[in-house]
Amino acid sequence: MTQLARLLQDLGSVLIAYSGGVDSTFLLKVAHDTLGPKCLGVTAASETYPEGELTAAIENARFIGASHQIIRTEELTDPHFTSNPLDRCYYCKSELFGKLKRIAQTEGYAFVLDGTNADDVQDYRPGLKAGQRLGVCSPLKEIGFTKKEIRQFSLELGLPTWNKPSLACLSSRIPYGEDITIEKLTRVDRAEAFVRSLGFRDSRVRHHGNIARIEIPRHELPRIIDQPADLIVTALKRLGFVYITLDLEGLRSGSMNEAFEDSREEGTK
Repeated sequence: MTQLARLLQDLGSVLIAYSGGVDSTFLLKVAHDTLGPKCLGVTAASETYPEGELTAAIENARFIGASHQIIRTEELTDPHFTSNPLDRCYYCKSELFGKLKRIAQTEGYAFVLDGTNADDVQDYRPGLKAGQRLGVCSPLKEIGFTKKEIRQFSLELGLPTWNKPSLACLSSRIPYGEDITIEKLTRVDRAEAFVRSLGFRDSRVRHHGNIARIEIPRHELPRIIDQPADLIVTALKRLGFVYITLDLEGLRSGSMNEAFEDSREEGTK
């Protein structure tokens, strides 16, 4: 953590894209401890993120004692994003980072930072290109911190997010090429909130038209199967789904990328 503190000290003043997740909360904590009032966390409120995440971000920023602002992002007004292409994250992050850059310039912060870590570069993340284009710095990635290391550091710092499940944008629950709408995002958010209420903290509900595909870690599959079937089926059907399915491969980050990767592999044969 000493290396991170030195890097932040060299930057002088920073505005952090703060989602309230494991990585950005850790970065905000170290930046606040290092720079004090020269550090600002900014959280974007949007229909593309779970409703409860904004509340958690506010509480965690207050716990840290850091300066914190909330803004609205409007990616749902951009047809490049809502048409849900393979690079949709590029347009979403362009909207976010563009607004953060303007705030930093207006309020006198020298750099905009995000919580990208060393593991993130192994996944398909077109949003990273938006950050690079707009000059956003990723100190956790630059130093080489992995998610596992960040969780351990967060535990040592007493951060409540140290064991928080990873959480991607709700748009990632909708297959590429299918329009992203507020109605779909709301349905997914409420479905996932219900699944979490059953004790499955790390879970996804993928939105395949009228089919809900539930993903939870494989070791928890027996436990969800033991749940009264009517309880889950009834709750998700009330949200508008017709068929309720359980993915036997279990939870995996970026599972919507699998069809895209399979088709790309077929094209190289």
